[in-house]
Amino acid sequence: MLSWMVWTTPVAVFFGCIVVMLVGMTILEIRSPSVLRKGFLPIATTRGDRLFIGLMCAAWINLAWVGLGGKVAAWLSLPEEPSVWISFVASMLVLALILRKG
Repeated sequence: MLSWMVWTTPVAVFFGCIVVMLVGMTILEIRSPSVLRKGFLPIATTRGDRLFIGLMCAAWINLAWVGLGGKVAAWLSLPEEPSVWISFVASMLVLALILRKG
């Protein structure tokens, strides 16, 4: 059933983090409903809005990393493609920044 997707450890960790964030945000929203606030994003957002925007940015970072990994390895004469753990950490940092300051 899931044979079409390559379930590597980084992919499983990435999706696991998304599930944990969604559960955590649901519990937080039930306990303390969010209000609109203005951060560095050009619109007023709630916690859920910032989570969605952050998850989209995280997905784009990871897709760009996977798509450009071979080219970066060729440009920098690396013996193999850079690790996807680098993009995972970068995307989680961007997500945290958007959730906190967005």
